[in-house]
Amino acid sequence: MQSKLLVALLAALALTACQKAQEAAAPAMDQAKEAAGAAADSTAEAAKSAADAASAATSSAAESTQDAAATAAQHAADAASAGADKAQEMADKAKDAAKE
Repeated sequence: MQSKLLVALLAALALTACQKAQEAAAPAMDQAKEAAGAAADSTAEAAKSAADAASAATSSAAESTQDAAATAAQHAADAASAGADKAQEMADKAKDAAKE
């Protein structure tokens, strides 16, 4: 009988200790939840900032590509014009040679 009483007493003490530990841990758990929420918000903001930066980089790259394409087209037009000038020169020389 005494051993049953002793076991019941130990169980009651263990239960009380668990309740006290839970009460003591409650503020830390609340702080952990708040920190997790803040971390999630920060992660979402960081992801949005990264997406904005990627969008800006893509836009900048598109502009650079357009500039490069325009420059290349201008060089091609200049080369074609120079080629046409040279062909005209050669045609003029051939015409003059044919007259002689």
